[in-house]
Parts: sequence; structure tokens; C-alpha cells
Amino acid sequence: MKLVGERRALASSALIFFAFLHGLAALMSPPDWTQVSLAMAIVYGLGFFSVVAGYFWARWYAIGIGLFGTLSAAVGIWQLGPEPIFLIFGGVHLGVVLALSGQAMREPFEDQPSWRARFHMDDHGVHRLGRSVVRASIGLPFVLLYALAPKPGSALVALAAVLTVGGLAGVVRLRAWGALALGGAAGAALAAACFGSFGIAPAAVVLTTAAAPFAGPVARALRG
Repeated sequence: MKLVGERRALASSALIFFAFLHGLAALMSPPDWTQVSLAMAIVYGLGFFSVVAGYFWARWYAIGIGLFGTLSAAVGIWQLGPEPIFLIFGGVHLGVVLALSGQAMREPFEDQPSWRARFHMDDHGVHRLGRSVVRASIGLPFVLLYALAPKPGSALVALAAVLTVGGLAGVVRLRAWGALALGGAAGAALAAACFGSFGIAPAAVVLTTAAAPFAGPVARALRG
């Protein structure tokens, strides 16, 4: 059963639901948490808008956000047990991942011939780009949450957040500087973890894997 349109609608509904919740939290939360909630509302809102609009990178981005929520819920269950809030949160995010998975769901997004022709992308290049966008999208909410949460700040964490946002934007536009920015974000996050911001370590690992698919092409370009 393909049900492409229905699965796309379900994923979009879940994303806009969380965008609405975070937007509502931004209006009602204490001032120190407003920027966190607003940033997360934008993250989910972008996922909703891109999936509905049918951007070629939208499925990858939404799957990354879904995996972020699934992993967050899994950590919560591991630490505090199977509380209903974790089960619902993780289940809905996992539903986004499953709804957008499969060969049939590629057709409205990355299998569009127009963008492939525009950027001269073959199947290998599309696969490499997809891996990077998914992994960067997993790391994006983590690094934003850690950078904006009310606690003693770190310039390295803030730099990692800025580079992650910029790197993801550059990668989906197929700019070389996007891959370099993701590598810089991974380096900044790793350095922040080494200097005491241990909570950002998982994001550093994810961002490193996001930049890794481009390591070979960038190295060959620099040698050339």
C-alpha cells in the first residue's frame, strides 16, 4: 500500500502539531525559555512547510526531525521509564519517520527530475546528500536546545548552533561552504564538549557523521 498522499498528510500533521505546541509554549513559558520554544517551533514549522511544498530535501529533513524525537524519547524512557509522555512523543515522531520512508515516498521529493538536472546530480550524489541532510537535521534540534537553554553559555556552543543552521541551509542549496560549515559545527561542538559542555557530545557525533559524506569530494576538490 503506497498511500503516498495520505502518509504525507499524516507526517505534515504531526510536524505542524509540534510547531503549534512549541509556538504556544513560546507565548506562555518564562522569558528564559521563550527563545528555546520559538526555535523549536521554527524547526518543526519548517518541516511542515517543506513537506507540504514538496521541496526535494523535505523528506530527509522531516525524517531527521522524526529521528531526533524518537531518540529523545528513547533516552527519556531509559532514564525515567516508559512514562506516557515519552511513549506518545516518541511514537508520533517515529510515525513521521515511517510515514515518509520507502521508495514510493521518494518520488514527490528527491526523485524529482528537475532539481537533479539543475544540479547535475546522479544517484550516488543524491544518496550522499540525503545522508548528510538527515544527520544534520537530527543534530539541529539538539544543538539549538543546548545553545539556547537558560544556563551559563558557551561561545563554542553558540558557534556550533550558528554553523549547523548555516551548514544545513548551504547543503540543501548544494553549496560547498555548507559542507564545510557542518564540519566546523562538528568541530565546535566537539571542542565545547572537551571544555566541559558534555551534554553537547551526542550532537557533535551526529554533526560529524553529517559532514562525513562530503569529506572525500571536498578533499579531492582542494587537491585539484
